[in-house]
Amino acid sequence: MAATPQKLQSPKGTRDFYPIEMATRRHIEAAWRSASVDCGFEEIDGPTFEHLELYTIKSGEGIVNELFSFTRAGGEATYALRPEFTPTLARMVVAKGQQLPLPLKWFCMPSMFRAERPQRGRLREFQQWNADIVGTGGCEADAEIISVAVLALERLGLTPADVQVRISHRDAMGNVLRRIGVRDEGVAAAFELIDRRDRLPPEEFMKRAEVLGFTPQGTAHFERVARTRLPLSTSVEELADAVQVPIDDLAPLAALRDRLATLSLSAWCSWDLGIVRGLAYYTGAVFEIHEITGAERAIAGGGRYDTLVELFGGPSMPACGFGMGDVVLSLVLADRGLLKPEERLPRPDVFLLSNGSEVAERALPGLLSELRRSGLHARQSYKTTRNIGKLLGDAGKVRARFAAILDEKLIENTVTLKNLDTGEQTEVRLEDLGALCRAGGSRT
Repeated sequence: MAATPQKLQSPKGTRDFYPIEMATRRHIEAAWRSASVDCGFEEIDGPTFEHLELYTIKSGEGIVNELFSFTRAGGEATYALRPEFTPTLARMVVAKGQQLPLPLKWFCMPSMFRAERPQRGRLREFQQWNADIVGTGGCEADAEIISVAVLALERLGLTPADVQVRISHRDAMGNVLRRIGVRDEGVAAAFELIDRRDRLPPEEFMKRAEVLGFTPQGTAHFERVARTRLPLSTSVEELADAVQVPIDDLAPLAALRDRLATLSLSAWCSWDLGIVRGLAYYTGAVFEIHEITGAERAIAGGGRYDTLVELFGGPSMPACGFGMGDVVLSLVLADRGLLKPEERLPRPDVFLLSNGSEVAERALPGLLSELRRSGLHARQSYKTTRNIGKLLGDAGKVRARFAAILDEKLIENTVTLKNLDTGEQTEVRLEDLGALCRAGGSRT
């Protein structure tokens, strides 16, 4: 007796992209790409897997448990599927060195892989948009990186009422932490704790803050600083007053605030001193983009990383950038009714219907090919029915703009063209069919 075939499923934490899901994905990617190109970024990509040490250089050996790593059969080198793109970007910059014209403005939209427990907003395979500026420092580049991210979100239909860019600065926060009693050697641990503030119960956060050596008063001050969120319209003077530190401690924020205002981005942005980005390679301004209620994980995160290229063996070179995954972004867009997946599938320009007559059946294949070669999206039904009503139903299901009904009128070089949006139906000459479909049915 033959064994029952095993029903296989996709690996946990991955997705199958059927046509409608793929159309949604391409819709998001189109916004990413158009925003990047319109802001002067050039597209790059790298290998799906890299030598494992590329990731341990930046993140240490602890990262290995979060990666899909492997050794080729019979080989000695260990590789890992890419969990992020920044190390690849740094390697590419170092490889070309002085040949590259600075500043670089690069973007990519690759697949990423992380061996983590799948949960809402986090999968083991996902698409991620990266945009980076390498070779120039200062708040102008930081603001431009933020602006390209906002432009894509805006093109996807989101507004400042939906998402906020929450901004801080590693140097400024270092100043504040030292001011309230953190020793230099404890700043990294304080950053790590601040980065986890929203994932820890308040009592656990306070308990861990005490371990840093604060007095009870200092612990309360630390907790208040970590949870300070104010509109970007708040001046740096007011921000310093809110966290009770001298304004000089927060001086790095002033120029960035002014630059973002110049770019008309103030409504999209807010101060959040608890944004420090746990990765140690960040060196200046840092930001995360969050859905306004905080119900989801961060949509994007990034900042300045001026020492990373040097870490990979290159020259000292300023850089900033961000990564935006498609998983959380898709959840936010769907929650606000902005995906409309059924509308993302491409609309046929014309759907050819045959009434089954000999002249129609003979003409249909050649006409279909001619229309496609002229640049139109043309389809036909593969049903054997000659019922024009059912065939029109098929054309409607795929949201075709026009239906061209082929029948005995072809003998007179004429077809019936029906506008499926308006219901208008006219007789047109065969040689005019393509032009009328391309022009939206207008005779002029």
